[in-house]
Amino acid sequence: MALDRQRIPLLEVEATPLRVPELVDELSRYIREGSKRTVLGHNLHSVTLTLSDEGFRTLYQQSDVVLLDGAPVLWLWGRTGKAEGPVMDYRLGSTDWLPALDQVQGLERIAVLGAGSAANAGAVRRLQSLVPGARVTGFPGEGWNEDLESKALEWLHLEQPQLVLLGLGMPLQEKVLERRLNQMPPAIYCAVGGAIEQLAGFQKLAPRWLGRLGLEWAWRLLLHPRRVAYRVLGEPWVLLWLLASRRVKRQLPGRRR
Repeated sequence: MALDRQRIPLLEVEATPLRVPELVDELSRYIREGSKRTVLGHNLHSVTLTLSDEGFRTLYQQSDVVLLDGAPVLWLWGRTGKAEGPVMDYRLGSTDWLPALDQVQGLERIAVLGAGSAANAGAVRRLQSLVPGARVTGFPGEGWNEDLESKALEWLHLEQPQLVLLGLGMPLQEKVLERRLNQMPPAIYCAVGGAIEQLAGFQKLAPRWLGRLGLEWAWRLLLHPRRVAYRVLGEPWVLLWLLASRRVKRQLPGRRR
């Protein structure tokens, strides 16, 4: 059963809006099937990459689940009027749904791939407490290169996890899925960005009330100005240019969408 794809107004991308219980149901179904699946998230950064990178766009188009992650994307989808209940209930960043993994039926093997050694080990311990019946193993991703990528692939085949949390940051984690998904063992591959460090307590989460107001970007800018300044202050202008360019091209005679 394929999830309903819904187009985000103005952004020219699609997502699969879910709330936590609905995502838990999907993950439980994927576990029962034992198939290979991908779970991604859409925010303004991923929208920009989707519109500018063909490989990135293909990955998102073929993904099984594309969650609404990021207030602007969520609010624009909310304009469709398809939300049942509060729109903010559909905002699922990784740390919104990871605490519910204990509700996923049949989940017995979890792999944590990414972050530095200390953060990876901390996330493994945290997940072991969240899902006490599961075996949780980790593979750090610091200094990621081609050799480490090959070793990670071998490790995944050895571990045979059911759920893989891939936290290498965007767009590296998505590029790894582009390159290697066909070679990876059956599992649910979830791109979780910085959630590994957040689970381990190495990165502070924004207060929940800020997230509900769509101001989490301000928190990140305050704590990590070098890391997120361009994404917060510069990339929205790149996105506007991409959207405008695509619209102009579609209006030219003889041009297809």
